[in-house]
Amino acid sequence: MRIALADDEKEIREQVSNLVRTAGHSVDEFTNGKDIQNALKRETFDVVLLDWNMPGMTGIEVLNWASENIELPPPFILLTSRQDKSDIVSGLEAGASDYIVKPESDEVVLARIEAAGRRNAVRETRGKEWYGAFQLDHNARTIIRDDQPITLTSKELDLAVLLFQNLDRPLSRGYLFSRVWGGSADVETRTIDMHISRLRSKLGLTPESGFVIRTVFGFGYRMDQYASEEL
Repeated sequence: MRIALADDEKEIREQVSNLVRTAGHSVDEFTNGKDIQNALKRETFDVVLLDWNMPGMTGIEVLNWASENIELPPPFILLTSRQDKSDIVSGLEAGASDYIVKPESDEVVLARIEAAGRRNAVRETRGKEWYGAFQLDHNARTIIRDDQPITLTSKELDLAVLLFQNLDRPLSRGYLFSRVWGGSADVETRTIDMHISRLRSKLGLTPESGFVIRTVFGFGYRMDQYASEEL
């Protein structure tokens, strides 16, 4: 998973970042609410952890902004020392999917991060999935359309699966690169654009096929599904 952590306390950032990296996840750190807001405008995350009291914007203000401006927001977890029941209710009503009162054990923090991610994440699927005429065979690592296997490279296949399993969700270039290539978000744009172009061609992604990959200007890509009555 790719996780965003916004907290102005260095000790908390180091503790949580080390925890999630040790568990095999990547984490982007932010020290104030404005920076995480700006990151959410251009990047995709599987889980976002927010401190309540931060300079720039509070965690609640970030939640309110996200609910109004992000089409499919990721799960947000408030990680805060505020423990009054009224604060917990306010946080959840603002859009947080979970609320963790600091300090909490590493085991509990990690379990709740991963639980939030599982509710929202790309499925680690075994077996087969069907998307219209497309069959994703995860065991054989192939995509079949109309009973015909489609020849894809390993990265093209991983990218296609990621897009199909996130239908109608905009995914940033940095997120795609992190999930498919396992590297930094600082990737040359043409690397991803080239693979997207190949997928469109090899899979025959047109409205008639039921699926298209849309370019989200200045952000990344989104796989859209067409209902039969729209064709």
